[in-house]
Amino acid sequence: MSITPQQLEILMQEVEVSDPIDFADLPFNEQELRALIANHLCEMADAMQSFSAEDRNLALLAVAAKLVLENLVLHVQLLRQHGLPMSDSVEALLQRLRGAS
Repeated sequence: MSITPQQLEILMQEVEVSDPIDFADLPFNEQELRALIANHLCEMADAMQSFSAEDRNLALLAVAAKLVLENLVLHVQLLRQHGLPMSDSVEALLQRLRGAS
């Protein structure tokens, strides 16, 4: 892999500056969670070294899409659970989905 887990952790933190993660009251150390995820993703990327560049990109895109979907579902569930309104962007996305059915 062309990036180390430590470098990936730094990139994760840089992204979090503009899009922070609400760790709430999870009983885990935030930095340890970042390290765990960075290591896991680097291991996944290393396991794909035998893939063609296109297949590797498709696999990583599929993983990212699944994670974004999972994040959206969890976000909406939490908002509903706490009776909070959805942001305009989430509401617009859900409206698009409702219109597609």
